[in-house]
Amino acid sequence: MEQQQSVAPADTPLAGLPVAQVALVVRDIEAARRTWAGVLGQTVPDIITTAPGADVAQTYNGVPCGARAKLAFLKLGPGVQLELIEPIEDGDGADSTWHAVLREKGEGLHHIAFWVEGMQRHVNFLRERGVPMVQRGDMGEGQYAYCEGGAVLNGVLLELLEKKRDARAE
Repeated sequence: MEQQQSVAPADTPLAGLPVAQVALVVRDIEAARRTWAGVLGQTVPDIITTAPGADVAQTYNGVPCGARAKLAFLKLGPGVQLELIEPIEDGDGADSTWHAVLREKGEGLHHIAFWVEGMQRHVNFLRERGVPMVQRGDMGEGQYAYCEGGAVLNGVLLELLEKKRDARAE
C-alpha cells in the first residue's frame, strides 16, 4: 500500500482557511432547493444558470468546455453556503465535473470549497500531492478551480475560489 506524503499544517496554503461551501450535485434542482430550504428553514433560493463555457474561459481536463449548470445557494452557517448543482444536458455533448460526478456516483457530495488568494500556488500545491485541477472557469473578476481528490481525498473534489484573479489557473 502506497503511503501519502504527510504535510505539517504550516506547510499547506490551505491551513486555517474556513470552508466556503459544501456542494451537492442533483438531478432535479427544483425539488432539491425546496427540500433543502424546508429542512434548513430558509426561503427557497433562486436558480442561477451558469454562463456558457466560452464566455468564462472554462476548461475541463485542460480542454475548452461549454458545459453549463443550474445553481442554487442556501446558508449553512456563518460564511458557509450549501450549493446545489444540476448539470444542464444541452445536447452539445459538453462534459464537466458536474456531469461526471452525477454519472459515476449519483446524487450527493460534489465538492468542498475554500476562498483562496494566489490560485496557481494552491493548484500547484494540490497537484504535487496527487490532486490535479480538472475544471476551471472565470467568475467575474475571480475564478474557480475544481481539483479531483480521487483516492487521495476519498473521492472528494476540492473547489478553490478566488475573488480577484491575477492569471487564469493552469
